[in-house]
Order: sequence, then C-alpha cells, then structure tokens
Amino acid sequence: MNIYGAGLEGLHRAEAKLQQSAARLAQVTTSPANFQDVVDLSNEAVALLLAETSFKANLESIETAAELDKTIIDLIG
Repeated sequence: MNIYGAGLEGLHRAEAKLQQSAARLAQVTTSPANFQDVVDLSNEAVALLLAETSFKANLESIETAAELDKTIIDLIG
C-alpha cells in the first residue's frame, strides 16, 4: 500500500467514526419519557475531536505525498 492508499483509508475510517458519532448524537432527546436513551455528550465530543484530528492528519499525509511526487518529478525532469 502506498502513502495515498494509506491516507485515503485513514480518511474513510475518520469519516466512519464521524458518522457513528453523529448518529448517536442524533438520537439524543430532551424528552423525559426517553430517559434511558442517554448519550454521553463528553464521549461524543471526544469522538468528534478524534475524528477531526485523524481526518487532518490523513489529509496532511496525502498532501505530503503529493509534494514528494512533485519533487521527484522535478528532480527527474
């Protein structure tokens, strides 16, 4: 697997984690009748921040790979 593949896989994983957290947050209700369906907002906030950090790190790795490719092409050409 190359750097691009690893970066893209990481982006997909970060997106999946983001979607999971968003789905859990969407289930939050303020109705006392659904008191059992409690979502720990602090855990979800951490999950969202981790997904964001993972997304940024994987984007950075893809950008770095593109810069390396450009440098190699410039050196060859």
